Amino acid sequence: MGGGPGVARGYALEIRCEVRPRWTFRLSRRVGLDRVARMRGGVLHRLLHCDEQPVVVRVAQTAADRVLIGAQADSREAAEWAIERMRVGLGVDLDLRPFYDRFRFDPLIGAAVRANPGLRPHGRPDAFEALAWTVCEQLIEYERAAAIQRRLVAKLGRRCAISGLANSPSAAVLARQAPALLESCGLSETRAIALVKVAREVASGRVDLSDPDHERGWQRLRSIRGVGSWTVETMAFTGQARLDQLPAGDLAYLKLVGQLRAGGRGPVPRARATEEEVRELFAPYAPYAGLAGLHALSGAGNAAAMRLAA
Repeated sequence: MGGGPGVARGYALEIRCEVRPRWTFRLSRRVGLDRVARMRGGVLHRLLHCDEQPVVVRVAQTAADRVLIGAQADSREAAEWAIERMRVGLGVDLDLRPFYDRFRFDPLIGAAVRANPGLRPHGRPDAFEALAWTVCEQLIEYERAAAIQRRLVAKLGRRCAISGLANSPSAAVLARQAPALLESCGLSETRAIALVKVAREVASGRVDLSDPDHERGWQRLRSIRGVGSWTVETMAFTGQARLDQLPAGDLAYLKLVGQLRAGGRGPVPRARATEEEVRELFAPYAPYAGLAGLHALSGAGNAAAMRLAA
């Protein structure tokens, strides 16, 4: 794994782990507009925090069937934790063969599945980051949301002086903020209040996003005003590797399914489905409704696929 500029050489140790993906995998060179991840010379750089311990992670694809993940930290525990989180975020351990075998000739998504069998969610190694960023993305264009996320990182994010990388704000930090400060970053009042409230739930331990019983945490999050099905389902899809979770209320899906129901004739007046109709269309793809939806958007050339896909 090439070093390149910004390699963190001031930590006590580095652990490297070579992973053989369980299915077709290609390390994307595309990083989010929030700028918490950097791509340098084909190597992905990312700062994570195990509790409050900083860990610098680097990922490189060394062969078609080999991915090398390195983590630099002051403790082995933190480095191993970060490698595990990156494996989840990247989806290198996902076995998508059952999905491929079942749907490669499907009338709706088969062509997209055959064209891009390794398509995965653009996952995040930190489920709270996925949740916080999803709150930021409610009801606005992704570019505007990303600008808000960058401001939050600049004001409240965590930094590594050794590598120069920045991480998103922790739940504990966001939980202490006045909504007005978050509004100054561009959030609406409603979303600022919602972000503080979800951060408090996570920081207090009342919602444990690492608990395998995801549904229990989702139910508590849904009780917060301003947090609906789209927010929880998008967070689960991108932050908890839940391929069954389809953010059916996403405008891209409402338009896509509306157009399909109108006969696929392109944009037509009121060609927008209901959330229930979206769920109905993708119900036969269980337990891969979210992944099937991603292929459907990708096959339709929808810009939303660029936001959700790795």
